[in-house]
Amino acid sequence: MSRHAGRADAEDVARAAACAEVARRVEAEAIETVRVGWCDLHGVLRGKTLVASALAGAFESGIGMVSTILLKDTSDRTAYRIFEPGVGASLPGFGFANNLLLRLDPASFRVLPWAPSTGWVRADACFEDGSPVPIDTRCILQAALARLEAAGYEMKCGLEVEFHVYRLAEDDRSLDPARAAWPGEPPDMTMVHPGYNLLAEGWADMADEPLAIVRATAQGLGLPLHSLEIELGPSQVEAVFDPSDALAAADQMVLFRNGVRQALRRAGYHASFVCRPPFPNVMASGWHLHQSLVARATGANAFMRATPAEGSSEVDASHTLSDVGAHYLAGLLAHGRAMAPFCAPTINAYARFRPNAMAPQSVVWGRDNRGAMLRVLGRCGDAATRIENRIGEPMANPYLYLAAQIHAGLDGIERRLAAPPSVGAPYAGSGESLPTTLGAALDALSADAELVRAFTPQVVDWFVRVKRFELERHAAADDSDTWQAREYFSRF
Repeated sequence: MSRHAGRADAEDVARAAACAEVARRVEAEAIETVRVGWCDLHGVLRGKTLVASALAGAFESGIGMVSTILLKDTSDRTAYRIFEPGVGASLPGFGFANNLLLRLDPASFRVLPWAPSTGWVRADACFEDGSPVPIDTRCILQAALARLEAAGYEMKCGLEVEFHVYRLAEDDRSLDPARAAWPGEPPDMTMVHPGYNLLAEGWADMADEPLAIVRATAQGLGLPLHSLEIELGPSQVEAVFDPSDALAAADQMVLFRNGVRQALRRAGYHASFVCRPPFPNVMASGWHLHQSLVARATGANAFMRATPAEGSSEVDASHTLSDVGAHYLAGLLAHGRAMAPFCAPTINAYARFRPNAMAPQSVVWGRDNRGAMLRVLGRCGDAATRIENRIGEPMANPYLYLAAQIHAGLDGIERRLAAPPSVGAPYAGSGESLPTTLGAALDALSADAELVRAFTPQVVDWFVRVKRFELERHAAADDSDTWQAREYFSRF
């Protein structure tokens, strides 16, 4: 028996055991319905709800799903003319709103803490012959992780996610059928704290009820929540998570956003992960991604350096980071502009990149510097040495965000790129400017031959096409602020 066949047999045995365990739990815990969740391009969970008796058949045969869900922009409009010839040439396996299959992962089963008698299971998209769909974003990250594994590394990630929570108004009119639109109006709401008092315990007490729901939801889903904090902006908060393996961290981000929004909505709140909500004096939210590589051979942090490199000073990457870490940092810098649309994929996000805003403006790095795009943390001998990327927005698809880091960093390692000196004044004009619009970011991505090769031309063409479709609709809008409020704030 070949090694591949042996591995497949072992996977089949493990899957059968996991399916049996899910069936036992469904019966023992009186689960009535099971939601099947799949993550779309925009980081939103889609899927179907099964009655408990249908779950065994779904594990065996999968569930059909219309393929257009992979081709939609943030408004749910399809960016491809699927009923005209030619779609199959650029996206083989798609066309005419055909069916794909969702293959359920029994190991992901859990009971939703906010929904009585309801289970949840993750699914991956595949074609009807069982082959993976190359533009399934979780599949895209898995391909990047396979490339990283071949190089001898694994990735650890820690998430810091800022977002906004509002209390729904008693006279909220957003569900009035006479006001229905595509997309619909955001709900009427009030703040849960007035802001401008960073980490204030008083504001944390004022927001205790929604934060308790966030905590119970995260912990009920088994997520490694570390802390909940009051951010500077009005009604703005932050969730911090302990480090996890990269794929697990991306899965956790999808579950967290989905769960928090649903649990808070049931309790009369609106949670939004949009970068800039449509209110005066709002503070933009970021998603700060802490990352390091682990050497597969030893399990050690591959970014940690024992002693500073000979002849280096504190402005040199090799003073703190290992050679591998310094090359990885240089790769992130080399592809900083091109990775921007994967990290900040909405029109809304680019107003955040401005001077002295605790957000990056240029493609630079700094040592424990929150104004730089990349913040290096740690010291020689510190097993927690890592790089924090501060470019991301909390609406980003986590699978694409992480995949962009891997491909950019590996290019730095493979080509042994050297990082420039660190900056002490990140808003002084050094380094390339980050894109100031989503359109400019997409141009940078399309022009980056290495990232296009790493993601594959098919993936990049698909991503760029969907996002440009979104841009075209925005350009045709009468009022940009109203468009963004409906497009992003009411839905994400």
